[in-house]
Amino acid sequence: MILSLEEKLQKREAGGNLRGLQLRKNLIDFSSNDYLGIGRSPKFAAGILEECGRRVESCLFGSTGSRLLTGNTLYAEELEKSIALFHGYETGLIFNCGYMANIGLLSTVAGDRDIIFYDSEVHASIREGIRLSTSKAFPFRHNDIEHLENRLKKNSCRGNQFISVESIYSTDGSVSPLPEICRLAKKYGARVLVDEAHAVGVSGILGKGLVDEYNLSSEVFAQVNTFGKALGAHGAIVLGGPLLKKSLINFANSYIYTTALPLHSLIAIQSGYHLFPRLENERIQLKKNISIFRNLFPNSSSTHIQAIRIKGNEKVKKASQKLLYAGFDIRPLTSPTVRRGHEILRISLHAFNTESELIRLFQEIGSIKEMNFE
Repeated sequence: MILSLEEKLQKREAGGNLRGLQLRKNLIDFSSNDYLGIGRSPKFAAGILEECGRRVESCLFGSTGSRLLTGNTLYAEELEKSIALFHGYETGLIFNCGYMANIGLLSTVAGDRDIIFYDSEVHASIREGIRLSTSKAFPFRHNDIEHLENRLKKNSCRGNQFISVESIYSTDGSVSPLPEICRLAKKYGARVLVDEAHAVGVSGILGKGLVDEYNLSSEVFAQVNTFGKALGAHGAIVLGGPLLKKSLINFANSYIYTTALPLHSLIAIQSGYHLFPRLENERIQLKKNISIFRNLFPNSSSTHIQAIRIKGNEKVKKASQKLLYAGFDIRPLTSPTVRRGHEILRISLHAFNTESELIRLFQEIGSIKEMNFE
């Protein structure tokens, strides 16, 4: 039976997982992806305004079309080159967001003779890209190197093999064993695709990310960086070699048929890249906050993304609401965003969070006695 829109919404509401937009103000931020505080930085805003002011009479600020039509600019091409050079790659191609970058990448590189092996916890955009490709695809257990190797051994193909992972997973902050994955990729002739959305700006020297920290850029076929997390802007870039860029320009529908980012968005990206490598004090403070959190909450993540499991949509939403009343902005992740029975409070730590805020958060969570934390 085909359900109407009304029936599908009613079914979702009955299951306690109906989504809706919210506006929350004047709360302690433990929810946003603005890990270094760039998005709220006066220096960041001033840099964007100053650069826009310099170009107001000499440039078109509107997109005017897709990059393949009238939307391409020298500014965009030079920005792609500078970002690629910064991260140790030959080339890069800017997409309008990380979701579009991932679906464009996966649907382009993998064909009907190929196989994609992907971590079971990868982002929905990677899953969608896999679905849009014509390749076979097999998940492996989260961060399980032995299971991945078994998959590689048992599933040979006539074409290319790809391994798709995130460096830091967006749900629980777990870290991918990238050196071991690249070792397996070399052993079995696979190509590695890494989404660095939650690592760039935060991890590695100058915030270059985990691929750079492990000195693996030469072994990673494609790296996806998003600009809407620690960089405070919007958009994404796929980094790799000239063949990859040429293929994306020709076959990635999420790039081909999309209006280009306007100049002010590109300026914001450039401003973020100008600012975040200098924020070593903020990265040090963020590491301190992670350490404080881990002392308060044993067995928690080693990263700035934390997860507290509260089984059941209604329970986790009720816990989030109680924290809201206490002045904390912490959002629940409910099924179907996460698997049923794996609902969590997702906590984002920031450089601007204080020790007293972390202690208060610990106390408030401890006071939710009727909740069943797993």
